Amino acid sequence: MLNADPLLQRPKLLNTALVARALDSLKPQAGSPVEMWRMLTEHYVVDLDAVAKLLPPKEPETHWLPARE
Repeated sequence: MLNADPLLQRPKLLNTALVARALDSLKPQAGSPVEMWRMLTEHYVVDLDAVAKLLPPKEPETHWLPARE
C-alpha cells in the first residue's frame, strides 16, 4: 500500500457517487481491478467500502470434479 505523505493534499471521495465518477474517469487507464485500486489510493483519499461496492469482486476459478463412470 502507498506510504501516504501527510503534507500532500489529495481529493477526498467519501460517497458512492464521487467514487463512481472517479472509477469512470480512471477506467480507460486501468487494465485490471488491482490496478484500479492502486490508482484510486494513490490519487485520492477514498471510502474503501464504497469502492468495494462498485468494483466487481474477483470470483474464484471454477474447479470441476471428474465425472464418475
